[in-house]
Amino acid sequence: MPVYTTNFSKLLLPGIREIYGLEYAQYPEEYSKVYAVDTSTMAYDEDQGITGLGLVPTKPEGRGITYDQAFQGYTKRYTHVAYGLGIIITREAYEDDQYRKMRLLPKALARSVRQSIETLGAATFNNAFTASAAYYGGDSKEMCATDHPLIGGGTFSNELDTAADLDISSFEQALLDISEFVDDRGLKVAARPKLLIIPPSLDFQAQYILKSDKLPDSAENNYNPAKGLLPYTIMHWLTDTDAWFIQTDVPLGLTWLWRRRPEFGEDTDFDSENAKYKTTFRCQCGWTDPRGIFGSPGG
Repeated sequence: MPVYTTNFSKLLLPGIREIYGLEYAQYPEEYSKVYAVDTSTMAYDEDQGITGLGLVPTKPEGRGITYDQAFQGYTKRYTHVAYGLGIIITREAYEDDQYRKMRLLPKALARSVRQSIETLGAATFNNAFTASAAYYGGDSKEMCATDHPLIGGGTFSNELDTAADLDISSFEQALLDISEFVDDRGLKVAARPKLLIIPPSLDFQAQYILKSDKLPDSAENNYNPAKGLLPYTIMHWLTDTDAWFIQTDVPLGLTWLWRRRPEFGEDTDFDSENAKYKTTFRCQCGWTDPRGIFGSPGG
């Protein structure tokens, strides 16, 4: 549906003091702070897991050694999705606009793209505890779960056993749980926390934990061992106000693949003289190795 002069009749007349709605400030880019961003040339991409070997058993004197084998692990597929949006403006609406605001409407596409990308990036976290196949990893589990299956048998957890709000105690427990990560053969993984990811509502709480000299929420004058332990970042498109996450240094955790970065185009229809503006992009995001993230949905 084109933008006609009737859609913006006020802009055709003098007397308007100010016009608002098109030029709000934007938050700095957030998704690239938490995702490993890469490009692709394929319709889909796959990450393939491979297990290592188990512990070395004893070898009785004079006996042969025990032989082990590696196994194929889980497969995570990223199928790229195309996105597009456009706007049509009649020549008359463009010409008769007394305030030259029609010229700003094509720029609004850029704002839509920015916020769409952030919404996509946040959706992985907003569905981190949800049993939804659209957000599963290769192991057919949600991103944060207490029972991620291991190829060699058993499970491991990247979620607090008892959901808890962010405080100094739950933060400490999360770090302890991360130190207990194991690989698909049950061998310990030296995962290190590197970033706390929170919604805006937890900004002050994160500062209490990570920036206080003394232990938060305590009457004791004890030193705060969490001070400066890791940085934190706010994602403004997180919808759960008390869910929080810790990103680790395990590779292939959160992944963003660009098949086609945002492109903008314009054209004019010869017969109608309507101006057309559009933007398209193609991408996929998600997670491969659940050891790359730890989370709690809050208490």
